[in-house]
Amino acid sequence: MPTQNTLSIWSMILGSGPIVLAVLLLLVAFSLAAWTIIFAKIKRFKKASDADDDFEETFWENDNLAQVQTKAIKSPNSPMAGVFLSGYEELKRLQETVRQVDTPVDMKVWVQALERSLQKSIKEELKSLEFSIPFLATIGNAGPFIGLFGTVWGIMKSFHDIGQQGSANLATVAPGISEALVATAVGLLAAIPAVIAFNSFTSHLSTIEARLEGFSGDFINAVERRLVKSRTASRSKDTE
Repeated sequence: MPTQNTLSIWSMILGSGPIVLAVLLLLVAFSLAAWTIIFAKIKRFKKASDADDDFEETFWENDNLAQVQTKAIKSPNSPMAGVFLSGYEELKRLQETVRQVDTPVDMKVWVQALERSLQKSIKEELKSLEFSIPFLATIGNAGPFIGLFGTVWGIMKSFHDIGQQGSANLATVAPGISEALVATAVGLLAAIPAVIAFNSFTSHLSTIEARLEGFSGDFINAVERRLVKSRTASRSKDTE
C-alpha cells in the first residue's frame, strides 16, 4: 500500500499550479526521452562492439579482400565493416582508373586517396553512432534550470497567497514551498542520468574512433603490401 509520504508527494504534485504542473510534465517527458536514448544506445554500442570483433577477426584471417568484402556486407551493425567497404570501393575505383589510363600510379597517390576515403567513412560511422546523444547533454544542462524555474514560480505563488491571506506563519508557507521544490527534485532526477550517460557514451565514442583509426591504418598497410607484391611480380615478368 502507498505510504503517507508517497501520498503527500502525489498530493503536492497534483495540487501544483498550472505552470508548475506544466514544468513537471515537461521534465517527466525529458526523463522518459533520456532513458529511451540510454537503453537504445547501450544496445547499439553492444551490437557495434560484437560486430566489430567478429569482422576484425575475419579481416585478419583472410588475405583475399573480396572475401572480406562479402563478410562486411553481411555486417550492417559493424562500423569497422562500413569503413572497410568505403576503403575497398575506393580501391576498386583506383584500380579501374589505372587500367583505363594504362599508366602506373605512385603508391603515395593510392595511399592518400584511400586515407581520404577512410577518414570520411569514419566520420560518417561516428555521426551515426552519435545520433541523439547530444540531446542527453541538452537534458542534463536544461533540466535543473527548468526545474528551478518551476520552483521559483511556485515560491512566487506562495508569497502571493501569503500576501492575500495576510499570514506568514510556517503552516501557511510550507505547503506551497514544498510543492515548488518538487520541480527542482524532478529536474535533477531527469538531468543526473542524462549527464552520466552522455559522458559515458562520449568516452565510448572516443574508444570506437581510436579503434577505427587503427583499423584504417591496418587496411592501408594491407593494400600497400598487395601493391608491392603486384609490382614485384610485374617486374619479375619483365626481366624474364
